[in-house]
Order: sequence, then structure tokens, then C-alpha cells
Amino acid sequence: MSDLDLLTQSLARNVKRWRTERAFTLEALAGRAGVSRGMLIQIEQARTNPSLGTVVKIGDALGVSITTLLDYEQGPKVRIVPAEQAVRLWHTDAGSYNRLLAGTEAPGPLEMWDWRLMPGEGSPSDPHPTGTVELVHVMVGDLTLTVDGVAHRVPAGASASFEADTAHRYANDGDVPVEMVMAVSVPLVH
Repeated sequence: MSDLDLLTQSLARNVKRWRTERAFTLEALAGRAGVSRGMLIQIEQARTNPSLGTVVKIGDALGVSITTLLDYEQGPKVRIVPAEQAVRLWHTDAGSYNRLLAGTEAPGPLEMWDWRLMPGEGSPSDPHPTGTVELVHVMVGDLTLTVDGVAHRVPAGASASFEADTAHRYANDGDVPVEMVMAVSVPLVH
């Protein structure tokens, strides 16, 4: 079974599990996530590979991390994620990418990401649920972080934190690749 097949089946099983645990109908989850009921059916039947944006919206609506939605086994309290198992969810032909390094549900979803943005590239993000916080640390290059329409320069060695319940964008307006680590904390769904 390919990695993509494994992820598709894990996503199908975990979306259905968490939807059931939250007592959401397909219609309720579709409404909360802003995706179609048909898309959810295809995901739960492992018949599609949704975009990163769709997976993020579903995770946000369920109040679980992307790691939890893609996890294919419930492991012990200590979970080591080998470098080759970090999940690359977005990439461009120019070499930009993000990788989900690790995540947990303590007390709400908490994710750690590794990002590379090539010169001239960027990645937008829809607003996350109220209470979501993102932390970024730039290791190389100058990140342009735009939050709610306001651009902020985050140079190498600097970190930033912000409330991510508004539209935001990560971009590289410089001449060298931006390398950064990001953590996302999402509040529990009640």
C-alpha cells in the first residue's frame, strides 16, 4: 500500500471516528467545516485525496489536529516520528513546502510544522476557530507574515505569535529560501 493510500484510508477512518464521537451528522460537519456533504462522503469512503485546506477546515470543525486525522495507529504516550514519516501536505514545483512534524491533543490540537518558502512564493490560510494561536520561528531568510491584511517582517532568528482566527499568509519576498518552524494550538470544540 502506498503512503498516499495509507493517508487516504487513515483520513477516512479518523474523520468518521471523530465525527461520530462529536455526534455530528454529515450535514452538521459539512456546515461547520464549509465543505460539501458530498466531499465528506468521498473522504469517509476513502475515494478522494482532499486539499490541505479542506483537511484543515475539517480538523478545525472537529477540534482535532491534522496529525490526529492522518494518524494510522494509536500509539503509546511517547510517539517518535522519524524524519521520513513527517507528512508533506503542501509543496510547489519551485521547492516550497510544509511538513507536519508532530502533533497531539493536549488539551486541544497542537501541531508542529517545518516550512520552506522559496523566493517569491507564499501560502495563504483561511481563519481558524476563535482562540487558535500560531507561533513561528524563522531560522533562515526573512518571512513576510500578513495577518488581517497587515504585513509584518520576521527576520532570521526572530519569532512571532498571533491569533489565527483571521485570514493570514506566509510569504517570502526575499532572495533566499525562508526556513521556519511553526506551532499551531487550536482550542477544544465544545
